[in-house]
Amino acid sequence: MVLGLWIVLLPELFWKWPWVSHLPPYNEHLLQDFGGASLALAVVLCAALATMERRLVLTALVAYLVSSVTHLLFHARHLEPLSAGSAAGFMALLGAAVLLPAVLVWLASNGTAFREPGSAGTGGRPG
Repeated sequence: MVLGLWIVLLPELFWKWPWVSHLPPYNEHLLQDFGGASLALAVVLCAALATMERRLVLTALVAYLVSSVTHLLFHARHLEPLSAGSAAGFMALLGAAVLLPAVLVWLASNGTAFREPGSAGTGGRPG
C-alpha cells in the first residue's frame, strides 16, 4: 500500500529512485496507473488479511505472486545500468517479493489457519 500511495501521490519522487529512473523516459500516466494497480492489489491483500477466508487469501497471494514474478523477470533483463552491488541488492529484494508469497501460498494450501465462510471465526466448519 505504501508503494502505491508513494507512486500515486509523488510519482516524480518515485521516478528519481535509481532502480526506476534508469529506464527513461518519465511517464506520469504510466506511473499513476501502476500506483493505482498497486493500491488495488493492496486492498485485496488487506481484505484477505481481515477475513482470513481461504479462497480470498489464496487468490490475493497468487495475484501478488504473479505481479512479483513478472516484475522480477523484467528487471532481471534490464540490470546493465546498475552497479554489480546495486543489481545484486535489487534482485535480492525482488526475489524476496517472490519467495514470501510463494511460501505463504504453500503454507496456506492445507487451509488449517483459515475461517470457513459462515464459521463465525471459530476456525471450524459451520454446523
